[in-house]
Amino acid sequence: MKYSKKILITGAGGTPSTNFVRSLNESPEKFYFVGIDSNEYYLQRAETHQKYLCPLANDKKYIPFIQYIINKEKPDFIYSQPDQEIFEISKNRDKIECRYFLPSHTTIEICQDKFKSYDFWKKMGIDVPNTIIVHNKEDLKFAFNNFGPEIWIRAINSPGGGKGSLKTDNIDMAISWINYHDGWNNFVASECLSPNSITWQSIWKNGNLVVAQTRKRLYWEFSNRAISGVTGITGTGITMSDQNIDQLALKTIFAIDEKPNGIFSVDFTYSKDRKLNPTEINIGRFFTTHLFFTRLGLNMPYIFIKKAFNEPCTLPDKRINPLPNDYCWIRGMDFQPILCKYDDIIQNKEIYEMILHELS
Repeated sequence: MKYSKKILITGAGGTPSTNFVRSLNESPEKFYFVGIDSNEYYLQRAETHQKYLCPLANDKKYIPFIQYIINKEKPDFIYSQPDQEIFEISKNRDKIECRYFLPSHTTIEICQDKFKSYDFWKKMGIDVPNTIIVHNKEDLKFAFNNFGPEIWIRAINSPGGGKGSLKTDNIDMAISWINYHDGWNNFVASECLSPNSITWQSIWKNGNLVVAQTRKRLYWEFSNRAISGVTGITGTGITMSDQNIDQLALKTIFAIDEKPNGIFSVDFTYSKDRKLNPTEINIGRFFTTHLFFTRLGLNMPYIFIKKAFNEPCTLPDKRINPLPNDYCWIRGMDFQPILCKYDDIIQNKEIYEMILHELS
């Protein structure tokens, strides 16, 4: 079989990378995939033609290993999904003899630092949750007194999944949590927002927006198993569009990078008074459930690859939110995601309510 391009994918056994592969497999071209993963078990899940176990991103042999695989497999392009690996590849991009499509390393550093990005947005007058770096117990007391009664604690440079996050109204618990994670100087404390969150996923080329689509998260999967209630695993996402969100997303991105390039996925959360606050930009990568958009007809990974190679591709006439509203992507462990209309969910609830009414 003739393949148009060979693509090296890091974190290949994870769900986000698998959805990237599946999206490209549903494109008009045939791609050959080389996958690497630092977890020997996850590696077996990779849906790639070749698989290699690799060091962790913080291992001094990680970049030499990447170089070895590039010399051996000679991929046309490298795509990285885990934040830690994006950072290392970006930092060492002058040593990577393979095409990539990333924003500047400065942008990656800012976006992967919760406090730096917060500071950029605050200076631009964008609504953000009050946040401080926690250096000592006095900082925690200040946060409880000024942001409380509950505050949100998280690592400054945490990867996805809400790792290290805690919502608490108890200062002793907060102190114990930061002690346990050795988090003094490396954690922030913020005012708590509502559970309602939105992601605005976009692709850019040399400062020009290529395409963007909004998705609202209806709930976190397995939220009852995480102390923070945040798992980073979207249970159900739903397509939506709102021009106010679009304008805020653009402002949020341009506050950090005047000439965006590559993938910018802006996470927003509503405050308790219904104001939308950016909480982070997932930089250089797609969010986990981007296969959702592919199945609805917007194959963002394929558009991303075509733009990376400066090749023409068909784009939707409507560049922002081209997909129809109110389509749901329902996920869970050990079953294929379900694509359905939100009306189908409502109809089942209405039938349920009718039956209950008849039984009363």
